[in-house]
Amino acid sequence: MRRPAGRAQADRHPNKTADPDKPGLETRRVAVKLLAAVVDAHASLDGLTDPAHGQPGFRALDARDRSLVRAILMSALRHRTTIEALLARRLDRPLPGNARALSHTLHVAAAQILFLDVPDSAAVDLAVAQAKADPRLARFSGLVNGVLRNLIRVKARALPAALAQTREAPDWFAERLEAAYGPEKAAAILAMHRLEPPVDFSVKEDPARWAEALGGIVLPTGSVRVAKLEAGVDTMPGFAEGAWWVQDAAASLPARLLGDVAGKRVADLCAAPGGKTAQLVHAGADVTAVDLSKSRLKRLAENLARLRLDAEIVESDIRKFVPEAPFDAVLLDAPCSSTGTVRRHPDVPWTKAPEDIDKLAALQRALLDHAVTLVRPGGAVVFSNCSLDPAEGEAMLAAFLAETPEAALDPILPGELPGIAAFVSPEGYLRTTPADSLGTTPLMQGLDGFFAARIRRAG
Repeated sequence: MRRPAGRAQADRHPNKTADPDKPGLETRRVAVKLLAAVVDAHASLDGLTDPAHGQPGFRALDARDRSLVRAILMSALRHRTTIEALLARRLDRPLPGNARALSHTLHVAAAQILFLDVPDSAAVDLAVAQAKADPRLARFSGLVNGVLRNLIRVKARALPAALAQTREAPDWFAERLEAAYGPEKAAAILAMHRLEPPVDFSVKEDPARWAEALGGIVLPTGSVRVAKLEAGVDTMPGFAEGAWWVQDAAASLPARLLGDVAGKRVADLCAAPGGKTAQLVHAGADVTAVDLSKSRLKRLAENLARLRLDAEIVESDIRKFVPEAPFDAVLLDAPCSSTGTVRRHPDVPWTKAPEDIDKLAALQRALLDHAVTLVRPGGAVVFSNCSLDPAEGEAMLAAFLAETPEAALDPILPGELPGIAAFVSPEGYLRTTPADSLGTTPLMQGLDGFFAARIRRAG
């Protein structure tokens, strides 16, 4: 490992320690701890940064510092392979395997230098201070200083080159995308994962009015899209009166595949946090929302209350749920790997593995097997999830249909919903990806990755 520029100067005062109360230092410590939890322990970033139940150090920060931690982590994970490549080029050899804390400290600082509006000097100063304050890293403080200052000097030319040569995903994830979609589309999906996504809203009435009020556009599917939120969702027009809810345009499609549900008894399985439940209730259905998680159902109830909508809420394992009478229709938005939401959740590729996809596909099959028994003969079941992997979509559905004589595919038609023609497969499945577009303007580019299929129970 070579001595990076700046190390000699940093080592002139080997006994100097960092000020533990240095402004901004605790924020960076928390960011490093959370990055380690995601990458090394495969913890969910949303769970770690939950305001009520997240990591204690994160919860102890004030609102401004929590926002900064999330911004650092989103950038560090969204551009993880690019940051890794740029840091590696500043070193003669890889960091030792037991230097994980050093690696995470460098990644947190590099994310600020390369992608955030944080002064370069502050990013370096705080990273060096953090290294000096950590007994495991104190001897590397000069290296931290030299590597990061070198990165600052070359970033204008080195960053574009690195972005052109890297893909922001572990190899297993990129390889499965290429196998499913081909190299060109897989590359387009991975390129979209680098971009911060817009925010979509499902509105109760008058999308044009709310597009104007929220500063967005109306998509062909009827959702309202806003490029970026300038303030918290709860401060926006229409929030308090329950005029809309945040829901990606692709996520709004599965519930609509049940058709006219007015007056029908509909079960929404794995319902929390309730976006699809809200759609069904607003469309006039008598909805039973079922989920296993008490805390998620509490959130669903709170969301419905804000929206002035009402549904029967049932806490149950879906596989053990037995209604008093069959439903007219069932929506099963099943637990999945969430690989279709990487734009919003860049931790996903780093917290999942191929074996997780296989386990989730088996769970989805078990849930679908039971969901079909909950609907009356002739009734519809829509199965959906936000995975990009065919093992959780097309392959699982094909096996289910081949082995379940009492169920038949009811193909989705390209013209049955506005704007979906490009996303309907020859078999009649619905498949969206982040590389897909709803129009020609930049704001219409990109959707969450979703799979959906409609099934009829034999009658």
